[in-house]
Amino acid sequence: MPRPIIVDCDPGHDDAIALILAMASPELKPLAVTTSAGNQTPDKTLNNALRILTLLGRSDVAVAGGAIKPLARELIIADNVHGETGLDGPALPQPSFAPQPLTAVELMAAKIRQSAQPVTLVPTGPLTNIALLLASHPELHQNIERIVLMGGAATLGNWTPAAEFNIYVDPEAAEVVFKAGIPITMCGLEVTHQAQIMDEDIDRIRAINNPVAQVTAELLDFFMIYHRDPKWGFTGAPLHDPCTIAWLLAPELFETVDCWVGIETKGEHTQGMTVVDRYQLTGKPANATVALGLDRQGFVDLLVERLRFYG
Repeated sequence: MPRPIIVDCDPGHDDAIALILAMASPELKPLAVTTSAGNQTPDKTLNNALRILTLLGRSDVAVAGGAIKPLARELIIADNVHGETGLDGPALPQPSFAPQPLTAVELMAAKIRQSAQPVTLVPTGPLTNIALLLASHPELHQNIERIVLMGGAATLGNWTPAAEFNIYVDPEAAEVVFKAGIPITMCGLEVTHQAQIMDEDIDRIRAINNPVAQVTAELLDFFMIYHRDPKWGFTGAPLHDPCTIAWLLAPELFETVDCWVGIETKGEHTQGMTVVDRYQLTGKPANATVALGLDRQGFVDLLVERLRFYG
């Protein structure tokens, strides 16, 4: 049976491509898409989710907006990466349907409660909505199979020297999630930086004769601009968020290790750091499966294959 999932995102170019990948995969059953602030402001990320689902013809998927700011901090956005709309680049349709008259937490709780199978949560932005869900609905924990998230890093950060963006935006929420006792797969920067899309991969996507593939190529064209800065040392652009969906579809593409992961919420220089205990130095039991390696070509092939679905 298809695996029921809820995608909690802050679109964002790579979030949009994660949604495109998820909606093209019969192995998955998207129950809802919820949005948080992060890559852009909450009104824009909600509108972007609706625009992407409209492009995909998926008005059947319920959408709701979530928290407008982190649990205990002011909002930080990444408009320098994703542009004024959060999805600069392609011409996207305006939404053909409205969000649900519910909060993200209310929609997630309803879908989890109604599901005959345990639900997998796939957050690709800050973890505010997920933390609020887990804190307000402890009775639903047993109905959550796993949380597959994009966030964190075992070594270096990308927003500060120590912290990855999603965790840095709301470390208090991340701490709630990692302490909840629910199985976690963490797709952090070690693996997502390996998920680079090169110019020749974009050409391959552009050659697919359907509108969704064309939009994906244009999203990647824009996403490339930021990542061409020599300071990053990238050849292409890392597709962070689609790694979560790829792990659900083809876990054999990934190398993982089970570790204890703690979240730094107070450090002067390390706020938002994911402390990954790869050598069991703390003696604490593992609370996450941390992805560290990726078959990049297999990842690209999977994306290209699923983009042909839209033809």
